[in-house]
Amino acid sequence: MFSFFKAGQIEYLQSSLLNECDFLIHAFCTRRGGVSQDDYESLNMSFKEGDEDNHVLQNWGRLAAAFNIPLEQFLVVNQVHKDDIFVVKPYGGYFSSRAELDYDAIMTTRADLAICVKTADCVPVFIVDRVKKVIAVVHAGWRGSALGISAKAVQTLLNNYGSSPQDILAAIGPSIGQCCYQVDSVVADAFIKQKDCEEFLITVKKAGRWMLNLAEANRRQILNCGVPEENIDMSGLCTVCNQDMFFSHRGSGGITGRQINFMMIKGEPSYHARTDENNYSVQ
Repeated sequence: MFSFFKAGQIEYLQSSLLNECDFLIHAFCTRRGGVSQDDYESLNMSFKEGDEDNHVLQNWGRLAAAFNIPLEQFLVVNQVHKDDIFVVKPYGGYFSSRAELDYDAIMTTRADLAICVKTADCVPVFIVDRVKKVIAVVHAGWRGSALGISAKAVQTLLNNYGSSPQDILAAIGPSIGQCCYQVDSVVADAFIKQKDCEEFLITVKKAGRWMLNLAEANRRQILNCGVPEENIDMSGLCTVCNQDMFFSHRGSGGITGRQINFMMIKGEPSYHARTDENNYSVQ
């Protein structure tokens, strides 16, 4: 079950399932609590959508203050709508330029590193090994979902960390719902070979059109890796239907901001932090 909370001026959601992990901090943020205006009102966390840089910087400052996390301890990758996972090394530096960060998921065992994904209809997926204390955040748009990015994240836990499916928890945050996501044959064909596709790709009366449930597609990927159904939490919130609360690319006609979703292991950092001009990241 997901519940709303407020820290400072920031409104956000948390999963009760992940709240059982006392070593975690996590938040699926809304668009509320920032200073951006007009189409980007108010907590836009992206510099790339046309908002004023000063507003985005202030929004990042509010987020950092609300959760008492230094700005330089937030890590955001470039999000290129593929299925590559940035596995952060346990110690030392791990990137030298933003150009190296073309990924759509981040996985880490590091403490005090807030790993982030930005969304505005795409699916934010948080995956946790509650025993080995490994966390992953996933940005799953239709392309990444078609490539099986959530399944790939779970398989990375199983193969690289020796995780047990019984120990894996997943929380799937707000995204565009089946109610609002009509797709064409190009998108449908990308999913048609996935197991249980009839559960998330629904035919409609109009020829060559389907309704796609992206959140359910990602849930099925995680289930099909052996993770128990009771270990998966879903918000059930549609970003298009709730544009007062969330940014929606489709609902806005393409001009809108991005909300941030982050997760962090509590503890002392073991790395040198650095703030880059347009993004908050660590090295």
